[in-house]
Amino acid sequence: MSVVRLVALILALGLAACTGEKNSVATSATGGTLVISVGGDPESLFPPLASTTTGQMVGDLVYDRLAEIGDSLNTVGDAGFQPRLAKSWDWSADSLSIAFHVDPRARWHDNKAVTAGDVALTYRIYSDSTNGSPFGTALANIDSVTATDSLTATIWFHAKSPMQFYDAVNTMLILPEHLLANVSASALRENAIARNPIGTGRYRFVQWNAGQSIELAADTANYRGRPRLDRVIMTIAPDFSAAVTRLLGGEADLIEQVPAVSIDAIAKDTAVRLLLANGLDYNFVQLNLNDPKNANRPHRLFGDRELRRALTMVLDRRGIVRNAYDSLASVAVGPTVRAYPTTDTTLRQIPFARDAAMRILDSLGWKDTNGDGVRDRNGMPLEFDLLVPSVSKARNTMAAVIQEQLRKAGVKVNVDKLDIPAFVDRENKRNFDAVMGGWHVEPSPGGIRQTWASAGAQTGGTNYGSYRNGTFDAEVDSALASTTLAGRRKFFTAAYQTIIDDAPAIWLAEPKRVMAVHKRINTVGVRPDAWWANVADWSIPADRRIARDRSIRAR
Repeated sequence: MSVVRLVALILALGLAACTGEKNSVATSATGGTLVISVGGDPESLFPPLASTTTGQMVGDLVYDRLAEIGDSLNTVGDAGFQPRLAKSWDWSADSLSIAFHVDPRARWHDNKAVTAGDVALTYRIYSDSTNGSPFGTALANIDSVTATDSLTATIWFHAKSPMQFYDAVNTMLILPEHLLANVSASALRENAIARNPIGTGRYRFVQWNAGQSIELAADTANYRGRPRLDRVIMTIAPDFSAAVTRLLGGEADLIEQVPAVSIDAIAKDTAVRLLLANGLDYNFVQLNLNDPKNANRPHRLFGDRELRRALTMVLDRRGIVRNAYDSLASVAVGPTVRAYPTTDTTLRQIPFARDAAMRILDSLGWKDTNGDGVRDRNGMPLEFDLLVPSVSKARNTMAAVIQEQLRKAGVKVNVDKLDIPAFVDRENKRNFDAVMGGWHVEPSPGGIRQTWASAGAQTGGTNYGSYRNGTFDAEVDSALASTTLAGRRKFFTAAYQTIIDDAPAIWLAEPKRVMAVHKRINTVGVRPDAWWANVADWSIPADRRIARDRSIRAR
């Protein structure tokens, strides 16, 4: 299907761009159940350890931040941020601290009052490198958090920054001190709260049936108001065809990412509509620059910058992306997305030049000396393992095409498909040659510090390939310190060009998000960075509720 036809089809179906579409049917105040089809189980429901989309979705609905970024996705200063656990805040005269005033009405789901001590404990957990949280580097500019009084938490900074407020509130979902104060860092992953979270959000956790579903229920006495929907259920469907079948059969109400091959089938169902969201995702082949068995040694293959560049040149990235996504993705421009105003889409790329790549491989000493079709050097074959999450059809498709294209160049790739827990475990332990990675990025490009800068290469960080380049780090720091869009764009462009030239990854696709949702659901405020952020304000008109809504509510 062509780009024009796909876009025209979506628009013809009454597409609602993800900026706040409402159904015209009147709604009663509350009631109904939203069933979301997701691709896999979370690795944890404990926010500092939850890096999968499903885990983050549960965290955002069950817990609260001090303040929430608005629909404008502003990340500079505090303009547009909406109060959550903090009903208000005050900046110090020197702008090196912010005093957050906790809403005295806020209660944990076990009815304990929220205090400033909860905020201080949350910072200690997120920033403690021994607990393995992948988010600690995002808090690098925070010096400390103190409980000034029972309802005032003051966050102190090392230095002034345009993103101080964002850094203070975006990463941390506030955790209950009364349940975690005496839990050691090593025990957090196995603590009961990792499977049975207790938060302050507008939804309470009900149950998690591994491999089947996660269920949340409305917190009817919530300090921010009762949510409109009674229940939110995430049903696990690792196979895309099963997810589509559930949607069309009425077992699910929403699929957060519709594969291109399923758009025609969904388009024929008059009960369902498609939502096209701005993409904040990109995927890539991440190369491990260190030896998986000894992080103090470079990888036998990928420690060589010229070899990494040659492998990138072998691949027809445009064809690979088209094969997996049809027209619903662009070729990634690097470790960023086009939605950021700081992204220069004209960045110089490593070209697709197979013949030139073959000559480079020859010059590096990688030749097929024994006629088996695989290049070798000093008796070592040009061969590596590529880990792929089995639940991702697009990544599996791209992995197969990459395997074939590299085979023709004399490179042997062994594709190893893993379920999500095993895949995440291998990533966290840096136990891989290469992985089919992907990121759903934050509203701010500052998340790149965690995913690609040297700080994220430390244990517990998410720079799993251990890419380190001081120039890149400095350019990112300069970009984030700039107070103007022009300055931020200038330095980010330099940083992106540095990492593209170094080729620690092969940048693949920047997919557009095409969601499918049942027409009986009124969607409001669908943010591109987290479409589920305003689910508590979604609704189902009373005259459009089905038996599932009533039977679940009665339990």
